[in-house]
Amino acid sequence: METKEFTCIRCPLGCNVVATLEDGRIVSITGNTCPRGAEYVTNELTDPRRIVTSLVKVTGGAHPVVSVKTASDIPKGKIFDCLAALRSVELVAPVRIGDVVLADVCGTGVDIVATSNVQ
Repeated sequence: METKEFTCIRCPLGCNVVATLEDGRIVSITGNTCPRGAEYVTNELTDPRRIVTSLVKVTGGAHPVVSVKTASDIPKGKIFDCLAALRSVELVAPVRIGDVVLADVCGTGVDIVATSNVQ
């Protein structure tokens, strides 16, 4: 049997959650004070996902870059591919919050959106 320890980030409590694994399968999850802890650890072990934030170049604007993020989480293994795809993106001002900067990034079905305005 193998154990893995996590600090849950789903709520402000920050529970120390322990998952016990046998042959790569989750046998038990303990230490969580709410169901979100067990869900968090299960997701981390089976399909870890993250929100990605970055900057994209802007021409003709009051600022040379705009902050962007994924509209929802993407598979953790696609983070570097996502960042590489963003390096080639250059927007023309004006840019508005919520504008889609890059649709379906790396085949994830998730768009990259602007998180600030650039006039």
